[in-house]
Amino acid sequence: MSDSSTSPRRGSKLWNLLLVIPFVALLWVPFYNSIEPTISGIPFFYWYQFLWVFITSGLIIVVHRKNGE
Repeated sequence: MSDSSTSPRRGSKLWNLLLVIPFVALLWVPFYNSIEPTISGIPFFYWYQFLWVFITSGLIIVVHRKNGE
Protein backbone atom coordinates (compact mmCIF):
# COMPACT_ATOMS: atom_id res chain seq x y z
CA MET A 1 0.00 0.00 0.00
CA SER A 2 1.44 3.37 -0.97
CA ASP A 3 1.52 6.30 1.36
CA SER A 4 0.17 9.44 -0.33
CA SER A 5 2.39 11.66 1.82
CA THR A 6 5.56 10.11 0.39
CA SER A 7 4.45 9.93 -3.23
CA PRO A 8 5.29 12.92 -5.40
CA ARG A 9 2.42 15.31 -5.95
CA ARG A 10 1.19 15.55 -9.46
CA GLY A 11 0.60 18.93 -11.06
CA SER A 12 2.62 22.07 -11.02
CA LYS A 13 2.96 24.39 -8.05
CA LEU A 14 2.96 27.30 -10.48
CA TRP A 15 -0.82 27.02 -10.75
CA ASN A 16 -0.97 28.16 -7.11
CA LEU A 17 0.31 31.56 -8.20
CA LEU A 18 -3.11 32.19 -9.76
CA LEU A 19 -4.42 32.55 -6.22
CA VAL A 20 -2.28 35.64 -5.76
CA ILE A 21 -4.37 37.53 -8.35
CA PRO A 22 -7.47 38.03 -6.17
CA PHE A 23 -5.29 38.80 -3.17
CA VAL A 24 -3.57 41.65 -5.00
CA ALA A 25 -6.76 42.84 -6.71
CA LEU A 26 -8.54 43.24 -3.37
CA LEU A 27 -5.54 44.39 -1.37
CA TRP A 28 -5.11 47.58 -3.39
CA VAL A 29 -8.16 49.43 -2.01
CA PRO A 30 -7.47 52.87 -3.59
CA PHE A 31 -8.07 51.25 -7.00
CA TYR A 32 -11.70 50.39 -6.27
CA ASN A 33 -12.53 52.98 -3.60
CA SER A 34 -15.09 54.87 -5.69
CA ILE A 35 -18.80 55.08 -6.29
CA GLU A 36 -18.82 55.26 -10.07
CA PRO A 37 -19.50 53.26 -12.19
CA THR A 38 -22.64 51.91 -10.61
CA ILE A 39 -24.56 48.83 -11.71
CA SER A 40 -28.28 49.02 -10.91
CA GLY A 41 -27.51 51.61 -8.25
CA ILE A 42 -24.80 49.48 -6.58
CA PRO A 43 -21.55 51.45 -6.20
CA PHE A 44 -18.37 50.17 -7.79
CA PHE A 45 -16.81 49.59 -4.37
CA TYR A 46 -19.37 46.87 -3.57
CA TRP A 47 -19.90 45.17 -6.91
CA TYR A 48 -16.15 44.98 -7.59
CA GLN A 49 -15.60 43.04 -4.37
CA PHE A 50 -18.63 40.85 -4.98
CA LEU A 51 -17.42 40.06 -8.52
CA TRP A 52 -14.16 38.81 -7.05
CA VAL A 53 -16.10 36.22 -5.02
CA PHE A 54 -17.02 34.49 -8.28
CA ILE A 55 -13.65 35.06 -9.95
CA THR A 56 -11.81 33.67 -6.92
CA SER A 57 -14.11 30.64 -6.79
CA GLY A 58 -13.34 29.94 -10.43
CA LEU A 59 -9.61 30.30 -9.86
CA ILE A 60 -9.74 27.96 -6.87
CA ILE A 61 -11.50 25.34 -9.01
CA VAL A 62 -8.91 25.69 -11.77
CA VAL A 63 -5.98 25.44 -9.36
CA HIS A 64 -7.51 22.46 -7.57
CA ARG A 65 -8.04 20.58 -10.84
CA LYS A 66 -4.59 21.40 -12.19
CA ASN A 67 -2.88 20.34 -8.95
CA GLY A 68 -4.85 17.11 -8.93
CA GLU A 69 -3.75 15.99 -12.41
